[in-house]
Amino acid sequence: MPPKRKPQNQGEESPRAKRRSRRNQDAAAKAGVSASSKAVATRTDQPLASGGKSRDGQAEDLAKETSSFTSYPVSKVYRLIEPGPVLLVTTGSFADGTHNIMTIGFHMVMQHESPPLIGISLGPWDASFAVLKKRRECVLAVPSVEMAATVVDVGNCSSDDGVDKWTKFGLKALPANKVDAPLVGGPDVIANIECVVEDTKMVGKYSMWVLKAVKAWQNPQKMETGRMFHHRGDGTFVVDGEVLNLQDRMVKWKEYQD
Repeated sequence: MPPKRKPQNQGEESPRAKRRSRRNQDAAAKAGVSASSKAVATRTDQPLASGGKSRDGQAEDLAKETSSFTSYPVSKVYRLIEPGPVLLVTTGSFADGTHNIMTIGFHMVMQHESPPLIGISLGPWDASFAVLKKRRECVLAVPSVEMAATVVDVGNCSSDDGVDKWTKFGLKALPANKVDAPLVGGPDVIANIECVVEDTKMVGKYSMWVLKAVKAWQNPQKMETGRMFHHRGDGTFVVDGEVLNLQDRMVKWKEYQD
């Protein structure tokens, strides 16, 4: 028979209870030390901002800086990042006299080379839309600021209204090399880019045409001194000014520098 246990006095803890109590005390002590350490770390190891400010100080400074901005209408963000320069677009055929010309402000470079791609926004509200859709080619002309008033006037009328914009505004059409649409001539045209349509996947939804540049022409007298102008989206324009040369810092893009 197993030996009988010694009777336990009333109120006296059993050995098992004592062991459990000691374990709980040890755990509580460790937790207290950990919490204390964290509190000390929070007080003494808090990252400091420049000038020795605490994280709370940083937050206050950021709040002040943020308050220097005010809300801007999302419907007008195009005015903040609208690309430039303003361009002239020719479509149709110079040979048969069906060539047309229009003004655009929404465009972007999409690929540097192999092949060079340019995106333009040209929708069904433009007379040139149907022609571009049919012939799948055009010319992008880069006018200098001396042509600004004429370029705006070109954009304010349509061949759908029976206007011959070439004659009305005294614009010179010249034969291109790779496409039927004409170049835009004249001493104030900086460059012409002959293009063919590369991709129309975004035309239906966004009126965005992806063009491939197949030939480009420059006006040597204007390439260095000509100033392009950029639409700010509200009828006002900014003009190219001082050239900032940071080629020595563009270390990742040396292959695109002359």
